[in-house]
Amino acid sequence: MANHKSAIKRIRSSYERRLRNRFHAKTMRNALKNFRTIKDKKEATEKLPEICSMIDKLVKRSIIHKNKAGNLKSKLTKQVSSL
Repeated sequence: MANHKSAIKRIRSSYERRLRNRFHAKTMRNALKNFRTIKDKKEATEKLPEICSMIDKLVKRSIIHKNKAGNLKSKLTKQVSSL
C-alpha cells in the first residue's frame, strides 16, 4: 500500500478518473451501436454531427486516440453516404 499522503490521494483521484473515463467510453460505444442500427438516411444525417462531436470530446480528454477517432468518423460517414 502507499506510504505517502500524496500517493494515497493519487490512487484515489486516478480511481475516480478511471471510472469517469470508462463511463464516457462506454456511452460512446453504446451511441455508436445505436447509430449503426439506423436505416433512415435523414435520421442518420441528423445524428452524425452529434456522434462526431462526442468522439471529438473523447479525443480532447485523451480517452481515445485521435487516429481511432478519425477511423470511427470515417466509417460512420461512409455508412451514412451508403444509405
